[in-house]
Amino acid sequence: MNKLITILGPTASGKTNLACALAYDINGEIISADSRQVYTGMDIGTGKDIEEYTIEGKQIPYHLIDIKPAGYKYNIYEYQTDFLEAYHKIENHSKQAILCGGSGLYLETALSGNTFLGIPSSDQIRNETRNLSTEELLSRWKLISDKLQRKLDYSTDKRIIRSLEIADYIGKHPEWSEAVYPNFEHTIIGVDIDRDSRREKITNRLSVRLNNGLIEEVETLIESGLSHEDLSYYGLEYKWICKYLQNEISKKELFEGLNIAIHQFSKRQMTWFRRMEKQGYNINWIATFLPMEEKVQFIKNLIK
Repeated sequence: MNKLITILGPTASGKTNLACALAYDINGEIISADSRQVYTGMDIGTGKDIEEYTIEGKQIPYHLIDIKPAGYKYNIYEYQTDFLEAYHKIENHSKQAILCGGSGLYLETALSGNTFLGIPSSDQIRNETRNLSTEELLSRWKLISDKLQRKLDYSTDKRIIRSLEIADYIGKHPEWSEAVYPNFEHTIIGVDIDRDSRREKITNRLSVRLNNGLIEEVETLIESGLSHEDLSYYGLEYKWICKYLQNEISKKELFEGLNIAIHQFSKRQMTWFRRMEKQGYNINWIATFLPMEEKVQFIKNLIK
């Protein structure tokens, strides 16, 4: 049986810091479960915090970070393949694999496999939804059956559209069946941070990043040949900064709008994790403000 330790949590909860401390203590290696940290040159906007992977001079090995160039459109099929390859590589090193991230779709794909990978995209659905607002997309999402909704992601416009494609395909192909995936014996730890603290950390972190290179990172990516439209594909930070660079909004509007959007995103992350629990994933929650030694010992006691 494959064994996997998973550390998950919403943005700004301190999950990477905990995963690195645990890896240092038990001689582990980390596999990222983040949909954007795969891209090189997109560091501040994706919150890589690479410095956290060095503890007391020791480099913690990590996988699936900086594996694709900016501008590439990485997908969940590639992630599932790359995750399994990374896991077996760590296993061959006789090390403990630690999955860490906040992307619910990527976490569940690593833990249980994504059964929808073979379903093709639909030009019809994409044309129908191209100019729809998030609210209009969510109205369509609500028409999907509850049973299927529980297996799909609605955290971004792009993922709602993919969910609509999947629902449409399955509706037209009743013979479709789910694929087989390796079984993992997994211990899941959720980093718990109360809402007020999470909001404060998100706001403070955004302020620091905007004042310490995030805007310049986006300008560099544009100078490298990526368009504003290309960059908007990669999530909130890039979408909002492109608006600012095109003079559609002021610096104040950038901060306020992006801050609200990230808070909303973190709320959706927590909704996803609660849904995972309802589906049978046993998440062992631990308070982020406990001393690191206590958190690491808590996890070591769980995996004994």
